[in-house]
Amino acid sequence: MTCLPASALVTSTLFVVSILIKVHHPLLKKNSNITKAQRVRFRRQLLDWYDHQGRDLPWRVKGGRQDPYKVWLSEIMLQQTTVAAVGPYYQKFLKAWPTVKRLAKADLDDVLRAWAGLGYYSRARNLHKCARFIVEEYGGSFPETEEELLALPGVGPYTAAAIAAIAFDRPTNVVDGNVERVMARTFAVGEPLPGAKVRLKECAATLVDADRPGDYAQALMDLGATICTPRTPSCLLCPVSKSCEGRKQGIAADLPKKAKKKKIPTRRAAVFWLQRANGDVLLRRRPEKGLLGGMMEVPSSAWVEQAVLTEDVLEEAPHDTVWTEHDGLVRHTFTHFHLELTLYTAHLKSKGGKVEGQWVSLVTLNDHALPTVMRKVVQHALDALGV
Repeated sequence: MTCLPASALVTSTLFVVSILIKVHHPLLKKNSNITKAQRVRFRRQLLDWYDHQGRDLPWRVKGGRQDPYKVWLSEIMLQQTTVAAVGPYYQKFLKAWPTVKRLAKADLDDVLRAWAGLGYYSRARNLHKCARFIVEEYGGSFPETEEELLALPGVGPYTAAAIAAIAFDRPTNVVDGNVERVMARTFAVGEPLPGAKVRLKECAATLVDADRPGDYAQALMDLGATICTPRTPSCLLCPVSKSCEGRKQGIAADLPKKAKKKKIPTRRAAVFWLQRANGDVLLRRRPEKGLLGGMMEVPSSAWVEQAVLTEDVLEEAPHDTVWTEHDGLVRHTFTHFHLELTLYTAHLKSKGGKVEGQWVSLVTLNDHALPTVMRKVVQHALDALGV
């Protein structure tokens, strides 16, 4: 009799166990295929729950086709932003621009100003660009297929699938962070994110069906947002808990696993608050491409990770004059880095020489497309100067 080495025996055992899990999982059969009965049961239980417990949202119509403009607008706003934060912005946008044709005619600065505070400002620029594209190429009517929607400016795979399903009843595979979490727990996928994304999308695809695809997509998202939450999931209230392998194994709360996050770096810069004799403040428009593209800002030096030295940053000041450094920092966190800004102020006794930017009166500052970090700068400057 030939004996296997211990390492080989362990490897073989793990392989057999993994095969057994795939074969006997209540939903996941060969190559992520499930029976029609299993899919129907899972979906029926989820949709029954959604009909009675689904969230009431400003952009949502249960049990019927929804306005694609409203679906698109809400989905773009909801990227990287919570439902609670989006609500007021959505209502404000819809009041100002009730149709895609009205939005296409809007001035970009007005759109950016209305967006200020939602962050990720490239979304606002793409929103405006996309509205114009739809009017020019489609006569103001949204395309209905996932492929056509994916070709629109600012519309990625998730958004295209969501619009196709929710607005046009197309059986698409709508997978956001909430759905990934539900799939990771339902199928007990132990691979950490982001590596598991492809696997989780495959799992979600096994449950796609032509029956109420829009409601089903929203039901999955609601389940992840309200029941199958990141911490302490409410498994006792879950309508599909009997299908959840993660719950059966007692590991649901630990899924999906995530790769260890890298430490976020800190960048530093100076901001220059320059006022003329009449009180006007200098603002400058940021480049169209890049972070906060197209937004207005209080002029600043380059955002760098090394320490900021006064003699260096003053070379980047918008005007050669006497600058006063103020105590305290303006702090703001973006997705990939922290930002610390040191305030410098100066007053011109006359109109001064030519400078790059736009002079704005204090009373009209709020009328300009200032991102949140620059609104913090404005408040810090006003406080520092006792205005």
